[in-house]
Amino acid sequence: MAKKQQQQQQQHQQQLQQHQQQHHQQQQQQHQQHQQQHQQQQQHQQHQQQHQQQQHQQHQQQQQHQQHQQQHHHHQQQHHHHHQQHHHHQHQQQQHHHQHQQQHQQQQQQQQQQQQQQQEQQQDELTLI
Repeated sequence: MAKKQQQQQQQHQQQLQQHQQQHHQQQQQQHQQHQQQHQQQQQHQQHQQQHQQQQHQQHQQQQQHQQHQQQHHHHQQQHHHHHQQHHHHQHQQQQHHHQHQQQHQQQQQQQQQQQQQQQEQQQDELTLI
């Protein structure tokens, strides 16, 4: 519980900073969504990678290639919750931009954990439908 509360606080701060730039990035966000939606599986590895921040970038590039294959599996889920993901992804994509400056990608890791929470909720909804 404590971890989730901390992540939510961090998300609020990130969202405030990113709010100004969202308008410029909305078109790019949808493209990046496809990669970010699949980082559920990546998160398990990221928890270990947080200690290896410089290697983290290299791992992530490889993982994004793998995620293209995963897209087909999650594609139905993406369409189903597209309205939800639009919301959250507008905050998350920003970090793809900032990644180039933030070599440690700590903020991106936090956001992918945030995604994990969202997607757990989405999966629950899918089982109800």
